Amino acid sequence: MFIQTENTPNPATLKFLPGCNVMETGTANFTSVDEAAISPLAHNLFATPGITGVFLGADFITITKSEDKDWDLLKPLVLGSIMDHFQSGRPVMSEASTTDGSADDAEDDSITRQIKELIDTRVRPAVAQDGGDIIYKGFEEGVVYLHMQGACAGCPSSTATLKHGIENMLRYYVPEVEEVRAV
Repeated sequence: MFIQTENTPNPATLKFLPGCNVMETGTANFTSVDEAAISPLAHNLFATPGITGVFLGADFITITKSEDKDWDLLKPLVLGSIMDHFQSGRPVMSEASTTDGSADDAEDDSITRQIKELIDTRVRPAVAQDGGDIIYKGFEEGVVYLHMQGACAGCPSSTATLKHGIENMLRYYVPEVEEVRAV
């Protein structure tokens, strides 16, 4: 098994591409070993000292490390854990518990549906390339609330991405949008 790695805009994260599907549908974000109990893969990755976050995407895994650890030391351990997991044949998730961020609410109005569609078709694919995800959390009084996951969470350029990229795009297509905020 050959696992590729890619740098992300966030220096505390690396994107690992195992060359196979990781999540069949949706994504999963874990920020602690307790949260990772439903994922044998994420749970094993948290056993590596210095791992502070695991994000599972369609065909990638984004790992976040603590500031006091070095990727030169962590990377071989993470690669070994990922390889061991996929060679063992164990499932990535022990429960069907994923968040794809696109759940439709029957009560959504046309503005909310348009915002969600733009996020799902234009924003999420772009940030997935950097090892992250952005989840729609709400729209209230002209403000769109988004939750950043994976490499996007804590990324130095996330504010610029939100303000200059996502906010400008949403304001262009949906005049009712005045601002975008991270939650």
